[in-house]
Amino acid sequence: MSRGYLLGLDGGSSSTKAVIFDTDGNVVGIGREASRLEHPQAHWVERDMNATWASAAQAIRAALAAANVDGSEIVAIGVTAHGDGLYPLDRNGEPLGQAITSLDSRAAGIVERWCREGVRDEALARIGQMPFAFSPVTLLAWMQEHQPERLSALGHVLTCKDWLRFKLTGEVATDFTEASTGYTDVNTQRYSREALSMLGIDSVFDTLPAVRMPDEIAGHVSMAAARATGLKAGTPVAAGLHDVTASAVGLGNVESDTLTIAAGTFSINEVFSDAPKPDSRWATRNGLRPGQWLNMAISPASSSNLEWFHRQWGRAGDGDTGAFFAEMEASLDAAFQSPSRLVYHPFLYGSPYDEPASAGLFGLQGWHDRGHVLRAILEGVVFNHRVHVDALASTFPIDRVRITGGGSHSPRLAQLFSDSLGRPLETSRIQEAAAWGAAICAGVAAEVFPAIASATPLCEIDHRYTPKARRQAECQRGFERYQRLVECLRPLWATLDADAPPLASPAVEPQPSPTVGAAR
Repeated sequence: MSRGYLLGLDGGSSSTKAVIFDTDGNVVGIGREASRLEHPQAHWVERDMNATWASAAQAIRAALAAANVDGSEIVAIGVTAHGDGLYPLDRNGEPLGQAITSLDSRAAGIVERWCREGVRDEALARIGQMPFAFSPVTLLAWMQEHQPERLSALGHVLTCKDWLRFKLTGEVATDFTEASTGYTDVNTQRYSREALSMLGIDSVFDTLPAVRMPDEIAGHVSMAAARATGLKAGTPVAAGLHDVTASAVGLGNVESDTLTIAAGTFSINEVFSDAPKPDSRWATRNGLRPGQWLNMAISPASSSNLEWFHRQWGRAGDGDTGAFFAEMEASLDAAFQSPSRLVYHPFLYGSPYDEPASAGLFGLQGWHDRGHVLRAILEGVVFNHRVHVDALASTFPIDRVRITGGGSHSPRLAQLFSDSLGRPLETSRIQEAAAWGAAICAGVAAEVFPAIASATPLCEIDHRYTPKARRQAECQRGFERYQRLVECLRPLWATLDADAPPLASPAVEPQPSPTVGAAR
């Protein structure tokens, strides 16, 4: 095996991580930089694209320093990042305004109109998914309607990963997995002009970037990027892949019948298949190769709730989210030892439902403390994952479940997942699964590994959790309460969704991801 190191760059919704691995999958250095999220008005969640790149460059420098590795020792780089959203370039390769992140819901009205007109049903059959409010095709339709001058100036449509790789290499491209976020025919797995015409945005077809395979070299580190990052100019950069898919690869789940759960900012639940099986409950997107599909049931309703909890009830000025949740352990112990009927709906940024859902805490009494509330939030996050897992399990055989992100290496949370899902569950020794998945692609591109599958034996399991009968029964009762409240509230959510005025402060700073919650 080649000497040297692999770099996985993972651009999350609110922070970017650069992780340096040796060729056995061991982490030798991590750099992490927060990215500022901006909320110029209700439902909008944006970020400055140049600031996002600056954060990534600084994260790479920090990782090199932490690993005590020179940039010349990096054999290859793989890039992954949050999917969906929109990172538009003008015809000169410059940012065309702010990036729209996958936490944004401004285009919900477009989705509602497509529902009324039957477009979403047609989209399910043609592109394998009903577009979300945060899907790039939906955001482009919104831009066409509300910012036509911006759309007319569009040069290239990129996602976060593609933007970061563009800044590393100067080459415009996307990869096979990310191309299927609404632009491809679900059967041919290729760009479809007809699909874009169906959505009323056929004018953007010529702005779509060239498609590479995830483990294909898509460019080399430019001189400018080398100066910004400390990397060596000319280092190969793989096309990379959507972070949902990268998490599966990083856990060693690259074939059918294995379920990957990633409990990050998004609730991510996914399984590969060898045939497309579109369903309104999940998106059917391209897998790692032609003839393979990834079925992903997701919603923006996972560990972002824990980060929100810390921002509201951590000590003033305390940015150490991990320490805050460690401090909460004693309270959580007490809360989990007593019966609880508190129910929390984790819909701060979105939900699996068509209605404009909102978060809610139900059953709160004066004797409850922070520990009881945090327990309810943890259970609500896990129950939302279960909604998605149950949907996938109704169609796809699932022989094994592996989990990453969201504090999945916390025995408390991992056991809660196992008890709530009623399934054995495994965690991997490699905790930075998405970054490792991107690094594996880089390793294949640089001929460190012969193929993606050949690296999966390195993704060794470090713990296996099995459901405990008493807790499983308790979780089942809690899940049934959770679901009953969802059904009761669905007719009322729209009445709670009054448009809010612009926030007094146009931005909030993201906090470091907690021990029990990691940003996507």
